[in-house]
Amino acid sequence: MHALPLFKTENVEKLVWPEVPLKLTLQSPATAVFTDFKEHLPLVIGCNVKALELERLMKQSHVKMKIVLDNKDEFAGIITLHDITEQAMMQKVAQGMSREELTVADFMRPKSTIQSFDYEHIMTSTVGDIVETLKDNGQQHCLVVDRKEQVIRGIISVSDIARELRLPLDIQAQPSFAALSNVIAA
Repeated sequence: MHALPLFKTENVEKLVWPEVPLKLTLQSPATAVFTDFKEHLPLVIGCNVKALELERLMKQSHVKMKIVLDNKDEFAGIITLHDITEQAMMQKVAQGMSREELTVADFMRPKSTIQSFDYEHIMTSTVGDIVETLKDNGQQHCLVVDRKEQVIRGIISVSDIARELRLPLDIQAQPSFAALSNVIAA
C-alpha cells in the first residue's frame, strides 16, 4: 500500500453533473425502460423463505416483485407482493397449511407459466411497442430473456415506464400494462 497525494481545491469552480437523458416518450427505445441485469443486480429470493418474512422484506424495501431461485440457485419463477396477500394466505391456511410455515414456493408463479420478451426484440423496439404488446397482459412486470444464452437478462416494469413518462398512474394500486395503456390513450 502507498499513500496518495492530496491536492488543494481552491481553483476548482465547477462540478460534473450526470448527463440528463432525453425525456422518455412512446417512441423512445425500449432499452430506456429495460432493467438490464448485467448492470443492475436482480432482486431475488429463495423458494424456501417464509412467506411472512418475504412480505415484511418487500414492504420494508418497497419492492413489488422478486425473482425466485430454487435450491440450486436457478430461476424457478417470480413472486409479487400481490401474490402474498392476506386473502391468499388465508386460502392456504383453509387448506390445512400453517400460516407460519408458508413459503415463497407456495405462492410463486412458476417459470412454466411466465411469458417474457426476447432481449433481441427489446434492442430494436420502442416503449410504445412494449406498452402495446402488454396492454392486455394484466401484469406489472415482464421478464426479458436472452434466448441465445438461455438466461433471464432483465425486466421491464409498468411503474418504471409510468414514472419515466410522467403519467398519472397510481403505482400503489398494482398498476398493469393495461392501466398504463389506458392512461396513455386518455
